[in-house]
Amino acid sequence: MNEYLTLIGFGPDGWGDDLLSGASVTIALSLATLPLGLVVGFLISLAKQSDDRLLNLSANIYTTIFRGLPELLTLFLVYFGVNSALRSFGEAVGLPNIALSSFVSGMVALGLVFSAFASEVFLSAFRAIPHGQREGGAALGLRRSRIMLLIILPQLIRIALPGLANLWMNLLKDTALVSVIGLADILRQSEIAARVSREPFLFFGAAIVLYLVLTMISSMGIGRIDRWTKRGEMAK
Repeated sequence: MNEYLTLIGFGPDGWGDDLLSGASVTIALSLATLPLGLVVGFLISLAKQSDDRLLNLSANIYTTIFRGLPELLTLFLVYFGVNSALRSFGEAVGLPNIALSSFVSGMVALGLVFSAFASEVFLSAFRAIPHGQREGGAALGLRRSRIMLLIILPQLIRIALPGLANLWMNLLKDTALVSVIGLADILRQSEIAARVSREPFLFFGAAIVLYLVLTMISSMGIGRIDRWTKRGEMAK
């Protein structure tokens, strides 16, 4: 027992520092990906409602591709494919070698997948808001941007939150994929510790605990956001 405590402890003989470092990378990657996925997903959902047939078609092709591809394959396409294209472009124009880091590649790949699914969540939320509310805002003389900001967005957040919360939980778990391209996240650090110490059950068990802790913290945060979005209803 003391040997296990030493292995997962802090200091020169323990791996606790490395596991916490991996947890910080996982959190940073998730938080960096979230706004990218939300913004792109929101814009894609607007494009799907556009009267422009080309824009609508492009948005549907985007979501079909990134909802259909496995996340790991998307990660490989970004990390190897985009970096290869950037390297070729740099050589062609005489620029120094340009490459995406493992962190940026993971953020872009996971952001593409997240945005594709988020666009469907936003689209469903848009459709749940009665069109008469937009007409009512226009009758009051509000510009389209003001209607979106003051009338549509507050309701959109409340309606889309459950779906987006599920996507956030999936994103936390999907960050484990970046371990295959060398990013030192929770899974990567646990794998290294398990291989060096020959105690896979201990360190993969520690990884399970860390992911569950992140999930529970996320659930509490989402619960508070949900209560905040329903504060008007609760006051009735």
